Amino acid sequence: MGDATSDPTPPSGRLAAAATLALLFVPVTALRAGAGDYTLLMPWGFLNTAPLAPDRSIHVYTVASYFLDGPPVAALPRSITVWPVALACHLLAAGSAVAGALFGREDRRVTGGLLVLAAVGSAWVAVGVGARGGSPLAAPPLGAAVTLGVAAAFYGPALRRAVAR
Repeated sequence: MGDATSDPTPPSGRLAAAATLALLFVPVTALRAGAGDYTLLMPWGFLNTAPLAPDRSIHVYTVASYFLDGPPVAALPRSITVWPVALACHLLAAGSAVAGALFGREDRRVTGGLLVLAAVGSAWVAVGVGARGGSPLAAPPLGAAVTLGVAAAFYGPALRRAVAR
């Protein structure tokens, strides 16, 4: 078994790093909360459009606020407790890709693997939120699909080599 430097794939380029960073702005899922009111569950928090609110603004609520201000973690559904883990995987993958693009220091298997873990976590969150809304399909796992697409497009060969070993 070789070390991390034996991976013949070069580190991520700028496009791969930009795509990996952009995943932080792709909704995990989108929920219709009412007439013209939508909630986007982002990797890092909620964005809620409230057209019926007097200020007609977009409201932002971060993951940290949710877990610090909300109910005790033990009282939360398991799918929601996966949310910060998925965020951590997204952030670590983004950091790895940026390091690869800027400094040439990256193990693409690690970056790709973190993206796959982030996609699994995002899908778990989306399906759990949808199930509480009556149907797992009520909250389509948008972020998971896009994250897997980025992982396959930019890190697929490195992931296949890692699995084949």
